[in-house]
Amino acid sequence: MTTEATYTITAEEAGTRLDAFLASQVDGWSRSRLTTAISDGDVLVNGKEAKPSYKVRDGDEIEVELTELPPATFAPEEIPLDIIYEDDYLAVINKPAGLVVHPGAGVPGGTLANALAFHFGFSTLEFGSDGRDDQSQIQDLKSKIGIVHRLDKDTSGLIVVAKDEATVEELSRQFHDRLVEKSYVALVHGFVEDNSGTIDRPIARHKHNRTRMTIAAHGRNALTLWRVRERFDKFTLLNVDIKTGRTHQIRVHLASINHPVVGDDAYNAGRDQTVADLKIRKGIADLNRFFLHAEKLAFTHPQSGERLHFRQELPDELTQFLALLS
Repeated sequence: MTTEATYTITAEEAGTRLDAFLASQVDGWSRSRLTTAISDGDVLVNGKEAKPSYKVRDGDEIEVELTELPPATFAPEEIPLDIIYEDDYLAVINKPAGLVVHPGAGVPGGTLANALAFHFGFSTLEFGSDGRDDQSQIQDLKSKIGIVHRLDKDTSGLIVVAKDEATVEELSRQFHDRLVEKSYVALVHGFVEDNSGTIDRPIARHKHNRTRMTIAAHGRNALTLWRVRERFDKFTLLNVDIKTGRTHQIRVHLASINHPVVGDDAYNAGRDQTVADLKIRKGIADLNRFFLHAEKLAFTHPQSGERLHFRQELPDELTQFLALLS
């Protein structure tokens, strides 16, 4: 269920913080939950994203699109995990494509978070049971089981999770300070002529499709570095390093230079269906995912101070598709 509304600020309302104004207008949503929605770009002021602390002005037009999260029970589930590394403080997981990282609207279970809750020995959490809204409890849950970054459902590869609050805080700091190295492998449409490049374009939530992101001057800064790994006739395999962690960053940035990720229906504007070779076109459809894999991950261990480096080979379905191209 989605709540959509538009408000025009009056002279009497001018000077109020944006989050406080919305808390007085939107029923059933706490101020903290609205603050998160504003930060996520689900609220626009005069067509642009704003900070929760923004002081509204006379005549401002506030557009709101909020997705309700249904009441749910978060329960540990015995879902197999491919654990690359684990100690008393953290674990590094090889996430398969198709596995959602944490529960949300329309996805009450079957996620990596459910699997981690079982592996770490947590008990069932019922949303709504303590009087707080679902989003606040999901944020608590993500923190409790140590989810400090995420991968899209159809992205495979390495993700680190923490086992205690101190480790969560330290890993979160490293991500914030750009001390974590993240390297991906992406297969894109088209023959990329340059050997390497940089994409420095701000990203914001799409104004008319709130599940998608887009390049926008008012968006948050985003920096992606890429270099060619292998070239095919009509495709190019790239190594991609991201220096910021914006939602859908790699997919949006590569699409913006007219080299969208293979299999990415959301951003490749139907390029998958224009592939002339029927065998390759069928191979893309059979992937049932996009060709994006988190291959390398490096960070400093919060306790030992040791720099840890991890590398995960491409999953079988991606190596088989490359063999098809070859």
